[in-house]
Amino acid sequence: MSDEFGTNHHAARLELDAQVAALLLDRLPVVAERTVSAITAEVPDYSGALTGAMREKIENAVRIALGTFLQLIEGAQSTDPSTPLAPALEAAYALGSGEARSGRSMDALLAAYRVGARVAWREVSTITVRNGLAAETVAEFAELMFAYIDELSAASVAGHADELASAGRVRRRYLERLTQQLLAGEPEEILRGSAERADWPLPQTLTVVLLPRRNLRAVLALLNPHTLESGEDLPGMDPAEELAVLLVPDMHGGRRRQLVRLLHGHRAVLGPARPWHRVAASYQRATRALALGLGTPDAAPVDTEEHLAELLLSMDPEALADLRAQALRPLAALPPATAHRLAETLRSWLLHQGRRDDVAAELFVHPQTVRYRMGKLRELYGDRLHDPATVLALTLALALPPAPPEAG
Repeated sequence: MSDEFGTNHHAARLELDAQVAALLLDRLPVVAERTVSAITAEVPDYSGALTGAMREKIENAVRIALGTFLQLIEGAQSTDPSTPLAPALEAAYALGSGEARSGRSMDALLAAYRVGARVAWREVSTITVRNGLAAETVAEFAELMFAYIDELSAASVAGHADELASAGRVRRRYLERLTQQLLAGEPEEILRGSAERADWPLPQTLTVVLLPRRNLRAVLALLNPHTLESGEDLPGMDPAEELAVLLVPDMHGGRRRQLVRLLHGHRAVLGPARPWHRVAASYQRATRALALGLGTPDAAPVDTEEHLAELLLSMDPEALADLRAQALRPLAALPPATAHRLAETLRSWLLHQGRRDDVAAELFVHPQTVRYRMGKLRELYGDRLHDPATVLALTLALALPPAPPEAG
């Protein structure tokens, strides 16, 4: 740390009598004790904190600071170009760093500097005036002393800011590691250790949200401040967009509707709420929904809880294709357009539990048309339409609308 400060420059102008300097040095322990007492009494954050070994440590620091100040004056009047200022600044820097590590703001420390400067100057000025120092010299002494205090406080501010920045970077790295471990499904004991290192409070549940990274800042401003985030090398909703992954704490139950509302218009995909240490399952379901291209026409979030059938049936596409072919084999010999109409009617019939008018309304046909088509299906399937196993197979095979026949 550089010691090229204004204090050195001003000290060169000050002529301090050797006897006065000796008296000031002898008085340092008393000045330090009174300074610490005043800080304890006047700065609430230090009330009761500066006791025992801690009080002795602070009093010693005050003695060193004032002693350095006097050495600085003596050095400015000697031929020795060295200065003791650098160690004092380094100590002040370390003091600011320590306050940051203790979780205190700089407000209390700056207040302590102000109180300390006032008390120390009251003691020092009494000695200098009693020993006949010229008024001009006393004024220069005061200017120099308060400039010195300003430099010490500035060094403490720098130490405090650097410590916070460093701690912030370290915590961000811990949070990033925790996020990746959660998404990878690491064992719970590993996750708990990582959460503790990251100072991240354990929620009851986590819900994964996928969304374009360009929407990330706006969404994070609406969510729990303990939401975790990660950038993933996955295909986004638009190939030109990078995808962001959010792990949102405790949005289960009725709060899920609130989350859906918050995400409206942000082209998000929501996985299910899962116990925090099993959020990998939420991540897997959300990415599955994204890969299937599930979406809504009004930019509402894709809530995977509303697409469970599609997600389930898409788990093994080949098995679903085989089931569909097996269940619809009686229609295989028909012209493709006819087979499609009958399969469509059968699907609606199963879903509406045989209510002919509801089927007709869904298919935009006359109820008699539904009756005719169901008659054809009974001819093709016979009694199997009353067999529970066949009904189950047809329900699964036709859970998704049958694809229309290709033209040609």
